[in-house]
This record gives sequence, C-alpha cells and structure tokens, in this order.
Amino acid sequence: MWRGKQAIFRTIHGKQSGMTQRVFGITGWKNSGKTTLTEKLVAEFSRRGLKVSTVKHAHDSFDIDKEGTDSFRHRTAGASEVAIVSSNRWALMHEMRGEKEPALKEILACLSPCDLVLVEGFKKDRHEKIECRRADARDHSPLSAPSIVAIASDHPLKNEARPVFALDDVPTIADFIQRRTGLSPRS
Repeated sequence: MWRGKQAIFRTIHGKQSGMTQRVFGITGWKNSGKTTLTEKLVAEFSRRGLKVSTVKHAHDSFDIDKEGTDSFRHRTAGASEVAIVSSNRWALMHEMRGEKEPALKEILACLSPCDLVLVEGFKKDRHEKIECRRADARDHSPLSAPSIVAIASDHPLKNEARPVFALDDVPTIADFIQRRTGLSPRS
C-alpha cells in the first residue's frame, strides 16, 4: 500500500530515485526534551540556510484535524485519505483503518528533497540519534540503542563514553549533527 504512495509522492515532488537523504534522530523518554530540541535544531539549521524536514513518531491515536472542518467531515464520513490544498501548504491525511503502521523508510521516501531530515522518536530504528535526558523526566534509565551516538542532557552524566552536550547548547549540537551526517556548513 505505501509503496504505491512513494511513487505518487515522487511524481508530486519531482523526486528522483536514488537520492540520498541525510537523516539524524532525536530520541529519549517522555518529557526528556525531544520536541524542544528538535524545534530549536530546525530553527538553527534553517538559520544556516539549510532546508530541513522532520518526521515525528506519535503513539496510538493523534489528530491534526479539527472537528467541524470540511476535511474532518470527509474523514468521519469514511474517506480513507483526505488531501487539503491551499496556496500556502498542502497536507495528506491517511486513515490507517487496521493497516500496519508504515516503517520510517517508507515515510522518508515520501518526503521532498531536503538537506536534512530530523526524526523525533523511532527509538528502535537504525539511523544515528542523539538521546535527550532531563533530570525531571519520568524515566531516567538510559536507552540501549547502539545507534545513539551522543547525549544531550540538562544535568551532568558520569561514566558516559559517548559525547555529552548541554541540552540547550543547540549550535554545538547542530555542528555535531552536520559533522556526523557529512552535511557541509552553509552559515
């Protein structure tokens, strides 16, 4: 099902097959600062003149639509997909209706060409990631994914072999991500 969508998105975006994407993840437990760091990194990379896309994993049910809108009415009437299009943006909502959640690689294949894709969540996927840790997060246990190449923390960490950055030191974290992904600086 999703493989066909990739071909459609390539046509819409003019994406050529074989294009390499630079992907880097931001992961951590709930309330560890993932979304704030992702938001600040998008702003930093954009300030540096880079085109950035993001993918955010959500757990279970979420809704980007609002009750009462035409698109909401289309979906609740049974439409499997609803596209909303304007001169400022477009969005495609796909109702899973019992289908298996698509893999990250399938979602990445649907994105337009860009310099960098920041992926929030997807702890178990193989792309390189930075793990966020906050002292007041619900869970303090370190994640054990081998793809975690650095830590961003708001408190000191002892005996950590990987690079550790201050959670709010966004320019330094951005520099690290650019080096890890081989992305040339444009600042």
